[in-house]
Amino acid sequence: MVDLAILGFLSEEPLHGYELRVRIARLSGHVDTISHGTLYPAIKRMETAGLLTRTSQPGAAAAPRHVLALTDAGRAELREWLRDPPAPFITDENRWFALLAFLRYLPDRAAQAAVLRRRLTFLEQPSSFFYDGDRPLAAEDIDDPFRRGVLRIARATSKAEMTWLTETLDELTAPGNRSE
Repeated sequence: MVDLAILGFLSEEPLHGYELRVRIARLSGHVDTISHGTLYPAIKRMETAGLLTRTSQPGAAAAPRHVLALTDAGRAELREWLRDPPAPFITDENRWFALLAFLRYLPDRAAQAAVLRRRLTFLEQPSSFFYDGDRPLAAEDIDDPFRRGVLRIARATSKAEMTWLTETLDELTAPGNRSE
């Protein structure tokens, strides 16, 4: 998720490392905070791979500030991530939200629609947080009010997301709206 977020945020504008860290932290929220030990090695790896550049600017204090910018290779890498995201970016809600935050940078509406279809297909599969053997349990199957709450909230969230996905797919695939 960190690599995708770095590419996505730098596709919007060049950023100082600290600003990039703040934006990634806001995107991941309280669930997955980002440490210096995670961010800066990823930046260095991507810089070495030619996906981003680092330039120095005078800082407000004595130390210079490093500005990170995406290269053309970095933009191409971002488009590839978005066009064919690994399965966890479709099935894991936090990774999905990170992917969704930058999907607009994939210029092909048909490719955007293909990613949304993958998510919709995943959500349409019967699943649960709780099972009786191999059978997924629904909220109505559970006496525990707290587990029932988990399932009701998940069902409502999935239903809202599936509605949004269907509406957006209709929009993306409407005649005259297939590509930009």
